[in-house]
Amino acid sequence: MPCLIGCLALSFPRLAIVLVFLFSDYLGRAYETNFWPFLGFLFLPWTTLAYAVSMNENAGQLSGWFVALYVLGLLMDFGIVGFGRGRRRQRGPGGDAGGAHGPGGPAPRSIDVRGERVG
Repeated sequence: MPCLIGCLALSFPRLAIVLVFLFSDYLGRAYETNFWPFLGFLFLPWTTLAYAVSMNENAGQLSGWFVALYVLGLLMDFGIVGFGRGRRRQRGPGGDAGGAHGPGGPAPRSIDVRGERVG
C-alpha cells in the first residue's frame, strides 16, 4: 500500500494527500494542526508530502538527506506553477500557441520548395 501511495503522489499529489489524511495518521504526526496540511494541499502539495515523509522517517527532525527531499518537493511545486505561467505567456491574445496573430508576435512562416512557396 505505501508503494501505491508513493507512485500516486508523483502523478497526483493532492489525491495522495487526501488518501493519507483519510486512512492514516501520517500527516497528523508531522504537523501539529490540520491547517498547514490544508494550505499545503491548496498551494504546495509535493512540499507537504515531502515534509511529512521527512518528519516521520527522521524522528521529527528536518536534517540530512531529508532536507534534500524537502527542497526537491519545493522545486517540483515551483516548477509546476512556473510552467503554467510560461505556457500562458507563449500564447497570443487569440489563444493560438504560436502567437502569430497577436501584436508583436513572430511573422507567419512560409515553406519554400525548389524556389516555390508552398505554405
